[in-house]
Amino acid sequence: MKEFDTDKTARDNWEEWIQSYRTLLRVMGEDAGRPGLKHTPERAAHALQYLTRGYAESIDSVVNDALFPSTIEEMVVVKDIELYSLCEHHLLPFFGTCHIAYLPHGQILGLSKFARIVDVYARRLQVQEELTRQIADGIMSVTNALGVGVIIEAQHLCMMMRGVEKQHAATVTSVMMGDFRTNATTRAEFLNMISRPA
Repeated sequence: MKEFDTDKTARDNWEEWIQSYRTLLRVMGEDAGRPGLKHTPERAAHALQYLTRGYAESIDSVVNDALFPSTIEEMVVVKDIELYSLCEHHLLPFFGTCHIAYLPHGQILGLSKFARIVDVYARRLQVQEELTRQIADGIMSVTNALGVGVIIEAQHLCMMMRGVEKQHAATVTSVMMGDFRTNATTRAEFLNMISRPA
């Protein structure tokens, strides 16, 4: 394996990954030995391992003690976090942006960690609805915040390239926890902040 660092399980199964792609090419009627496809199984295996590397990561490993004591109680919003994931139904990509807000409770989380947390869960197979919940649960568990809000806006290639073939359809999902769920003013502030131009 070249230029790819993955967990032991993926390394041990490397030949199986490659053979699976060779088989897929064969059953679709292609010649996996022709020049243009000769190294495609290896490249595709590298790509899929990279796109699903979240299975080898945990929220604790990416947060890495980046929690800091703080008396701040005001809302913190990190918006327009790019995300790329694979839908578990068709293994086709969906992509978009994630907006996160939380109300600190005695500690704050390093800002870059929000994007890392998004990637931990996005780099796994799931649906957007579950991804939104996973991110919210993860941030709540790490920060012990008074509330967490997560909104994802994404486009799905399974709707754009196949099926209904609607090129401009977008899916918006949200999870509101704690004060974001129980307090309409808090929720409205979050929605107002993410709607402002950057």
